[in-house]
Amino acid sequence: MQAIVLAAGMGTRLRSVSDSKPLTSLGGRVLLHRILDNLAMAGVTRPLVVTGYAGDRVGAAACAAGAAVVHNADWTAPNGVSVLAVADRLEERALLVMGDHLASPGLYAAVATASLADAGLVLGVDRRLGHPWVDEEDVTRVSTRPLAGGLDRIVAIGKGIASYDAYDCGVFLITRELMAALAGLQRPGLSDGVRLLAAGGRAAVVDGSCHDWIDIDDPRALAAAEVWVG
Repeated sequence: MQAIVLAAGMGTRLRSVSDSKPLTSLGGRVLLHRILDNLAMAGVTRPLVVTGYAGDRVGAAACAAGAAVVHNADWTAPNGVSVLAVADRLEERALLVMGDHLASPGLYAAVATASLADAGLVLGVDRRLGHPWVDEEDVTRVSTRPLAGGLDRIVAIGKGIASYDAYDCGVFLITRELMAALAGLQRPGLSDGVRLLAAGGRAAVVDGSCHDWIDIDDPRALAAAEVWVG
């Protein structure tokens, strides 16, 4: 399977300990390499890393781990622009993961093998609200609608929504439907494209609550991740 890794941002909240989030040392190994390792264990054979800030260094690290690279020169734009940077290389279905989120191979595999029946996108979510690894003020929140006999659907998504029943784990199974949604927007964020698909009932979720993941966005989260990886 193909996996797109978004690693273009600057990572301002982690600048006190690292000048590049994807290249942050985590248990003696850079974060990007740990992500690629876990993707490989989940069956990903064609990783594609989108670079931006510190693109030469992040790209070199990606290539050293056997990944292909696409550079997004407009890396200060919202992350939907980084997704669009790989539009012409996207396979029929692919994982889409964040370059600052570390997830267990089990979570990647659970999302990768989810059914896309009647959906153009599937998002891995965590229903363990209040989990100590999650920054409640910064996490992307998800409101879902249960469906009998199938995947639950996304009703709303965003960092500021008041009513929600899950967290966005940063692991997606995507199709070209997401690209089409993003392409119709001006400098979109990824969540903007998800909202468009959700409005048509085309954005589903898979419950990843039994798998570990963490958004390494600040020193507190980095410390928790260090304990996790040992």
